[in-house]
Amino acid sequence: MASPFILASNSPRRRALLAEAGYEFEVIVPAVSEVASAHLSLREVTIANATRKGLAVSRVHPTRVVLAADTLVALEGKVIGKPRDLRHARVILRQLSGRTHDVCTGVCIVAPQTKIGFAEISQVRFRKLNESDIANYFHVVNPIDKAGAYAAQAAGRSVIASVEGSFTNVIGLPMERTTEVLAQFGLRPVNVPRPRLPASWLAPAPARVSTPYTKTKR
Repeated sequence: MASPFILASNSPRRRALLAEAGYEFEVIVPAVSEVASAHLSLREVTIANATRKGLAVSRVHPTRVVLAADTLVALEGKVIGKPRDLRHARVILRQLSGRTHDVCTGVCIVAPQTKIGFAEISQVRFRKLNESDIANYFHVVNPIDKAGAYAAQAAGRSVIASVEGSFTNVIGLPMERTTEVLAQFGLRPVNVPRPRLPASWLAPAPARVSTPYTKTKR
């Protein structure tokens, strides 16, 4: 029997958020590249990328509901992507140190005959970080695959002073709004939501993963 919906993402963080909320789903990683444009707002870019991912999977599974998302970090309107290497990651954290930046996640839910897209923005204020703080953080967190070179859920308190808006949005999926929109498609948690666990809860979630045509990650 097919899972209630498909998560079109390779992100273990999104998988964990949905599983922790009690949803059952299948994971299929979309084989699409992400786009960027200086002419689009942060909301527009993330929704566009989420839509590309969702439609890529929906074309192969046209009768299923597909959820896709894309997260970007921006400082004073300038998008900060994933670091190229550790040196670049240090540069990014120095830029974010003591300042407030935006984290925007665009979400697209595709179903037969319809799709809904939306985006949420949270403001994250960083602590003042010195070189020792950054080095210690990198001993705990691998920043290479993370937008902004940090993870809110993994030792996040050591770098984050405060979050205004959805905290799960900073992790990678605004669960408050996502839960509301999934309900519009008749999709609700099928398991009793588990109590929130500490940062270590982001081990791979118990979702069924299919990657038959995958070429790229998230």
